[in-house]
Amino acid sequence: MGRPRAFDEDEAVRAAVGLFGGRAYDGVSVDDLVTHLGVHRNSLYKTFGSKRGLYLIALRRHLTDDVRPLLDALAGESDAAAALRLVTSADLGLLLLAAIERAPVDEEVASEVAAALKAIDQAIADALGVPADMATALTAAALGILLRGNPDNAVNALTEHLIPLT
Repeated sequence: MGRPRAFDEDEAVRAAVGLFGGRAYDGVSVDDLVTHLGVHRNSLYKTFGSKRGLYLIALRRHLTDDVRPLLDALAGESDAAAALRLVTSADLGLLLLAAIERAPVDEEVASEVAAALKAIDQAIADALGVPADMATALTAAALGILLRGNPDNAVNALTEHLIPLT
């Protein structure tokens, strides 16, 4: 009979979301995970299978805990400027890093990222009543602003031109 688990799996996954969301997959070593999650190496492998296994669980948790609430908030928004601000203020760090770093080399991550981006596009299209291609462009603009940290108050500049859409 094995020893009972000495860590809270839910807390470990939440901590992994923060770690991967701040430093990306390649920026986090197994030693980093062991140190920051307070999990023994053997327990990490036994519970999650691998660093990648934990990463996928953390990514899915991020989609549930951070992207899903954004989709829900967008559903109640009919103003383009407000919708853009919702996206640019959301915690989407892990999603963005996954799209840039892991999706090109990991089909499972690519599938999760594509589904999340499609859901954001659809939420914007439904909320604003715009065609799918316009919603995709708005999502791309919002994510670009989020990546760049809203340089020169880009949200305001962009939304000035979006007001006629709603």
